Amino acid sequence: MKYKSFLDALSVPEEGNENSRKSISRRRILGASGAALCAAGCTNGPTDRDRSAEEDRSSKEEKLAQGPEGVLGANFNSEPGSVSFNELRNLSAGWVRGFLPMKGLRGADADPAELPMVKKLLTAHRGGYGTVLSLKFPYNHRALPKPASPAMTAELARLDKVLHTVLNNIDILTIGNEPFIESLPGDRVSGALNAFYEKVTAHIIAYRKKSFRSGCRTRLYMGALNNIERPAERTKATDRWLYFTRATPEIEGVDIHPHVRSQADIQPYLDYVLPLLRKEQKFLVTEFSLVHLWKQHMKDTVPARFARRYRIPQGTPVWKIIAEAIEHPMPEERWRDFLSISPWFENNKHFLRDQMGRFRDTGRLAVATYGVAQGASMVRDFSPRKQPWLLNSLYGNRTVERTDDGLPVGTYGFFDDFRALQRSEDRRPVRLKRVAT
Repeated sequence: MKYKSFLDALSVPEEGNENSRKSISRRRILGASGAALCAAGCTNGPTDRDRSAEEDRSSKEEKLAQGPEGVLGANFNSEPGSVSFNELRNLSAGWVRGFLPMKGLRGADADPAELPMVKKLLTAHRGGYGTVLSLKFPYNHRALPKPASPAMTAELARLDKVLHTVLNNIDILTIGNEPFIESLPGDRVSGALNAFYEKVTAHIIAYRKKSFRSGCRTRLYMGALNNIERPAERTKATDRWLYFTRATPEIEGVDIHPHVRSQADIQPYLDYVLPLLRKEQKFLVTEFSLVHLWKQHMKDTVPARFARRYRIPQGTPVWKIIAEAIEHPMPEERWRDFLSISPWFENNKHFLRDQMGRFRDTGRLAVATYGVAQGASMVRDFSPRKQPWLLNSLYGNRTVERTDDGLPVGTYGFFDDFRALQRSEDRRPVRLKRVAT
């Protein structure tokens, strides 16, 4: 085989190039390259060149970062198509995160590598981004499988497909997205939730160890806790979740999702979680926002100054201004005035800056990620009853007219603070050491 042809066979397609060959996993690439070398006439034992290459690899490994510390990245949740890589570069983001609903793999022929979320993160990884994937097991409408049941066997078989595709090709795998919301109340009380996720975690750890005996670049975290600002939500099940995290050496920490009414409501998460982890363990914050604060003001009347400036009828509620902007995106200046003249937003425009400072001050933050774009699900059937997630987003891509160069407009306060919070050590290319398996 000619050298150029061999490289072509191993080439990785760019995102969106439908004519490119399918991606080849790292293990298949290594197998193919080994076969090609042996066909060319390799020896049975390591040569001087082999030893030199191994020493060079070890030397490079020593120069890599041990793990992420205090990173702020971009989150696109379940909508990878909501943001382009050009928009990520405009943010100076070096890390990205999304979640994968495992129900999308229930077909016998389902291929994780063809799912939009997985394709996006693998493309990002090849482009030098740090990557976080949360595995979502949606069981809020039916009971979780028992550890020894046929349903669990089927769930683990689907999981194996994902592990084969993403392990060593993403930086962080979070086991569970929001398990205490994505499950039935009875399963949280009975212990079924904990038993399910402990079984899944043990399976992932064993799979990683068997597949990557010399170390793997994918770190493991337990999925996110919600509503911890409410004492009633700190239960025996959440205690067991954290005790299991602490007692499992292969798990590097836990994720939290503080969607709250005030910045003060985030501190209870840290006060509860950090003392129950090992000292060397860290935490993720792959989602956080003031969405419940925004929701409280949806039925407010728009400020009189804004109404006068734009000749809006007196008594118009806030939610209606947003709904109209969804139907007919506003000029940037008008949307900025809407936010800056509204006290509930103006007084919290530096939430991202202030909260990241608190997370970093703990010395235990690994990665936090913040919502990038206004996704399609956020704007569908908008009303005062809908959670106004779109107000969290770094881009006003569905409520504001785009700039002359086609880019969406950054959200007042949040966009500039996100860029200012990016540090040189977190920029691309992100390269981390392998972790022992």
